[in-house]
Amino acid sequence: MDTLKVKVNGREREVSGVQPHTTVLNWLRDQGLTGCKEGCAEGECGACAVLVARSNQEGGTRWESVNACLLLLPAVNGQEIVTAEGLGTPEHLHPVQEELAHRGGSQCGYCTPGFVVSMAAEYYRPERQAGEHGAPNGFDLHALSGNLCRCTGYRPIQDAAHALGTPEESDPLAQQRQQQATPAQPLHLNTEQGEFHRPATLEGALELLSRHPDARLLAGGTDWSVEVNIRHARAGVTVALDALPELRELRWTENHVEIGAGLNLSEIERRLEGKVPLLADLFPQFASRLIRNSATLGGNLGTASPIGDSPPALLALDAALVLASQAGDREVPLPDYFTGYRQTVLKPGELIRAVRIPLPLAPISAFYKVAKRRFDDISSVAAGLALELDGNAVRSIRIGLGGVAATPIRARNTEAALEGQPWTLETVRKAARVMGAEGTPLDDHRASAAYRAAMLEQLLLKFFHEHAQAEVSA
Repeated sequence: MDTLKVKVNGREREVSGVQPHTTVLNWLRDQGLTGCKEGCAEGECGACAVLVARSNQEGGTRWESVNACLLLLPAVNGQEIVTAEGLGTPEHLHPVQEELAHRGGSQCGYCTPGFVVSMAAEYYRPERQAGEHGAPNGFDLHALSGNLCRCTGYRPIQDAAHALGTPEESDPLAQQRQQQATPAQPLHLNTEQGEFHRPATLEGALELLSRHPDARLLAGGTDWSVEVNIRHARAGVTVALDALPELRELRWTENHVEIGAGLNLSEIERRLEGKVPLLADLFPQFASRLIRNSATLGGNLGTASPIGDSPPALLALDAALVLASQAGDREVPLPDYFTGYRQTVLKPGELIRAVRIPLPLAPISAFYKVAKRRFDDISSVAAGLALELDGNAVRSIRIGLGGVAATPIRARNTEAALEGQPWTLETVRKAARVMGAEGTPLDDHRASAAYRAAMLEQLLLKFFHEHAQAEVSA
């Protein structure tokens, strides 16, 4: 197959001659839809945001904003995209565009289309209710956490967001929420620059991997597409996994909760409904909403980065990975999965199918991230902590750390220093000194080794004081 189909702003388009590494952003601009801008090509500025129609659990459509610079065009075969141009026209502005214009939310205008799209996604969010997120109209300003503005200032943009009402019944995008969205369609694309495959089933994906063990596995693309854009990386064979039904399940059993590796983080957050508090702490600190609408746990773990946000939290949750191959499934405890810098126990032809978190959960937990920016930044140090007390003694504690070694690690020495000991400030201070020596932190442009060690100590003390305050409040 050398053609694919994409619906853009209500119009079906048949695309031929596309290359496997063409981004949606570049293709849209080639079509004359230049509202999308390339500000960073890394998913940090949001100037390229577009809406994608995705299925919800109720059989309808959910409009989600994503970075077009990180979305490969073959990955959206069969899907529907709406750009800022598709929301309104100069003669008939969309309510979001109208409020931004009315309240002075745009100066140079470079970032404005991206803000419009992210605001539109929140405008159409079905759960939005008055008073939610401390806003009169329930608008969640974190929906804009991945959109940067360098000249307007955020106050008028915030004012525009808080002035929005609810969609009118005649609004076509609001009406479409009641209709089933078309998922990404299977595709086998062969070009002189490489192959792109979206198999229909896990069986088909594993068969492809058996023939192409070095294939690039693609989920949300929030890591790989940066390599494509910035370093001009190319893969001979790309296999898209995010639409596989077998990787999109979230199941509760008596012994564990199993989260499919192909679910994006926003989907996981909605479907868990806060029932795993440690992950509920993690999600708001994981990049931005634009990124979380694409990024997956499978992708975050598959890169095996020592500074990935999810491993510290999942280590604290004592998670295991379900790895699938043509030989069947095998379960690997997460601490055993990482073998070296960006190296894992994954065998040729194997992929991450799901993450398993054992139940019951520890009753006290937290996730902390130390970074130069509060949101949408890479961590210098990250820690996940899960604690169970027996009276005032530590029955068990698990601590996952990121950014202090070649791989994410468990703070085993700190755990040993705490378990069986009284949960007191004196005990925690002693254990904090142990935690400061965990791992092998390095000096780099994000932080010095001494700073990382100091932060490890402070994070354990912070965890103690927050828990002590919660006990007083209770």
